[in-house]
Amino acid sequence: MLSVALIGFSGFVALCLAMEKHFSDLLGRKPGPGQLRNLRIAGWLLLALSLLLAVHLRGWDHGLLEWLAVLMAGVTLWVFGLPYLPKVLLGLAALSLVLGPLLALLGG
Repeated sequence: MLSVALIGFSGFVALCLAMEKHFSDLLGRKPGPGQLRNLRIAGWLLLALSLLLAVHLRGWDHGLLEWLAVLMAGVTLWVFGLPYLPKVLLGLAALSLVLGPLLALLGG
């Protein structure tokens, strides 16, 4: 489930960055043309991928429940950590974007 949590966390970060205010605040620049749309698409695709992986690993009943639990934990970390450690969380998001799929491939 760690891979599911990491991929889901990356998806929520992408959706957060898809908002112009958050993009500008966190990255210190205005988004280019199409960047917000691409971030929204990537965020939803990552969340869908994490759901598919959770269901594949644990079945619909446990997979869906565990998927919701790890997503809530990741969002809680993001929401409460963002005001205090924004650069650390961006680094964690980048790391989770790499480690999540890697763990999924190694574990399955």
